[in-house]
Amino acid sequence: MLLEVEELDVYYGAVHALKGVSLRAAAGEIVTLIGANGAGKTTLLRAISGLVPTRAGAVRFDARDLRGIPPHEIVGLGISQAPEGRMVFANLTVEDNLELGAYRRRDRAGIAQDRGRVFRLFPRL
Repeated sequence: MLLEVEELDVYYGAVHALKGVSLRAAAGEIVTLIGANGAGKTTLLRAISGLVPTRAGAVRFDARDLRGIPPHEIVGLGISQAPEGRMVFANLTVEDNLELGAYRRRDRAGIAQDRGRVFRLFPRL
């Protein structure tokens, strides 16, 4: 399993925000989080990313325990997020965004090939 979250608990002060949340995602799988405002979707992503402390449970990425690892090191392992609607990358071009998506890759020829494929699939870009 690439990402495993088991029985995760997160608190904000006395508020028990996540109660026993479990999630599994294999490599190549697409997983969605659906729920009402306040259901804990963002808190779960923040806990996986190391941005909020967990009180119980486990978070593993490629079998490595992520609890206690600083967020910048978690990004280095390949986990990141770009929250929709917060205008985080509002001033970036399409090209800039594609480069950000490939920042960990070393194969420049493969990156150029993938970029060309994206522009063929979505010529309006």
